[in-house]
Amino acid sequence: MLTTLAMLMSLSATATAPMVAQQRGGEVDVELVLAVDTSRSMDYEEVRVQREGYVEALKHKEFIDAVKTGLTGRIAISYFEWAGDVVPDSIIDWTVIENEQDAINFAAKLEARPINTQRRTSISAAIAQGATMIVANSYRGMRQVIDVSGDGPNNSGNPVVPARNKAMEAGIVINGLAIMLRPSGAAGGLDKYYGDCVIGGPGSFVLPVNKIEDFAVAVRRKLVLEISGLTPRTTVQKAAANQPSSDCLVGEKQWQDLFDR
Repeated sequence: MLTTLAMLMSLSATATAPMVAQQRGGEVDVELVLAVDTSRSMDYEEVRVQREGYVEALKHKEFIDAVKTGLTGRIAISYFEWAGDVVPDSIIDWTVIENEQDAINFAAKLEARPINTQRRTSISAAIAQGATMIVANSYRGMRQVIDVSGDGPNNSGNPVVPARNKAMEAGIVINGLAIMLRPSGAAGGLDKYYGDCVIGGPGSFVLPVNKIEDFAVAVRRKLVLEISGLTPRTTVQKAAANQPSSDCLVGEKQWQDLFDR
């Protein structure tokens, strides 16, 4: 386990060391990390709606029912925000959710956070941080999931594919929420980029968000699927063998082009 932890932490120098969990560990149905993009490519209104979507989803009956119907009836959940780096003071450490009040309390911690944005986009740092938090915690989940929401391709820090692959080697599933409110520059769309370059592991999926008013429903749907261990019928899959895959360095190339002009 220590070897795996060291390997994951070495993926990114920006990975923030997780706090020691205050609650006891034990068996849970899923260890779920919510890794939420707050880069400046989203305006304040979009970041606010995103935050409200997570708060609403965590308190929704469908989410709570999904938790209760699991084999153990409990999950461990944590949260952080990221852009070109992980935002250290954004981390909400591991919390066990078993009932409605647990979910309300976790949502209240998130709701109380100030809304800020940062420069750049490092999906690789988000994955490395999430994987480190999972490997280092005291829970024994039947599944381990990093839930990455973002509105653009990786353009900062380490490349995203090695980070994804290392997390998968540790048995972690990575799902994505592709926020497609404006063009991202990724050929075929940001959802395809996420499908080819970001998600990974058994049953992994991407859900696209094309309109800001759809955000809350998409977040709730994603969380329910992750808690239940299900895959949506309609989602973005990895590129078939006869289809061109996305350029997983497209974000880095776009950023470099800005300096080459």
